[in-house]
Amino acid sequence: QAQLVESGGGLVQAGGSLRLSCAASGRTFSTYNMGWFRQAPGKDRNFVAGFRWSGISGISTTYADSVKGRFTISRDNAENAVYLQMNSLKPEDTAVYYCAARNYDSTPYTYWGQGTQVTVSS
Repeated sequence: QAQLVESGGGLVQAGGSLRLSCAASGRTFSTYNMGWFRQAPGKDRNFVAGFRWSGISGISTTYADSVKGRFTISRDNAENAVYLQMNSLKPEDTAVYYCAARNYDSTPYTYWGQGTQVTVSS
């Protein structure tokens, strides 16, 4: 049974940084099958960052427009872990952040972590 466990959330002032970690266990996921989502109070869960298989170009990263240039997703294959470096945080980044994984590229994410709270104060 695959498990995803997030860590690294917390309270930070606007302009600050946080680094989220997600450790996967129970199976190994390909890089392009892991990503990050977030859910703000009263809103839907939305995609934040992930990887995609670009064929001959290899694996590339992809981000929601709202976080481009501020967030960076990375992967440690040896640790079966994925990270989200969040810089220049804004109050609107406040949300529960979820690590997600899927079995195959371009299919729905079906594995979810328990979430980690990120709160950005103004």
